[in-house]
Amino acid sequence: MAITVNLRYTGKNGNAKKFAEEMTSSGTVNLIRAEEGNLRYEYYISMEDHETVLLIDSWVDQKAIDDHHASPMMKTIAEFREKYDLHMTVERYVSDESDTSGDDRFIRK
Repeated sequence: MAITVNLRYTGKNGNAKKFAEEMTSSGTVNLIRAEEGNLRYEYYISMEDHETVLLIDSWVDQKAIDDHHASPMMKTIAEFREKYDLHMTVERYVSDESDTSGDDRFIRK
């Protein structure tokens, strides 16, 4: 069971994109990806709202998320969020282990 958290960062004057760029250029993203239990940590820019960036953040379980939240990187992330005056919405998803073979005909590989 994996847990995926979608975080939408919204700001003004391109600040959400600047935040994601600094998270990447500072090496923070690579440090998070290297944490035990991290499955995915990727930023995406909205085609419809240029002031919003989506972070897809996946972990093997709640313990891995809790360990991440207790890590020194959270201070860095909080400082960057404050620096760029970002606001957030959060959605959490738990992986579905159902048989998805019926979906294959709709997926072009």
